[in-house]
Amino acid sequence: MAILNNLPHKKEARRTLRNNLTSAEAALWNRLKSGQVGGRKFRRQHSVGEFILDFYCPQEKLAVELDGAGHFTVSGNLHDAARTEYLNAVGIRVIRFENKLIWSALDSVVHSIESSFIGH
Repeated sequence: MAILNNLPHKKEARRTLRNNLTSAEAALWNRLKSGQVGGRKFRRQHSVGEFILDFYCPQEKLAVELDGAGHFTVSGNLHDAARTEYLNAVGIRVIRFENKLIWSALDSVVHSIESSFIGH
C-alpha cells in the first residue's frame, strides 16, 4: 500500500499551517491536544495524500475540519466534497464544524467529536 500520511513534499506547508493556526483552530487545539478528549491523540495539520487536515485522530481514523467563509462557496463546496470522498475512500471519516461554533458552542463541538468515536 502506498504511503499517504505526511508526504515529504507537504512538510513545509504543514509546518506553515501549524505555526499560523486560525484563532478558531487554536481554541479547538487547546481542547484536543494531550489526549483531553476521550484519551485520544490528535494531530494538527496532518496530511493525507495531497490534503492537509486541520486535525486528525489516527486511532479513530477521524478528520476534524473547521470551515470558514471560503468553504461556503460553490468552489469551496466542490473542493470539500472531493476531499471528503477521497478521505472516505482511504478509510478516514470526516466531521466538519463552522468556525463560528468554536466561539458559541465549543463544549458542544468537543462533545460531538467525542461522540463520533467508534465504540463510544
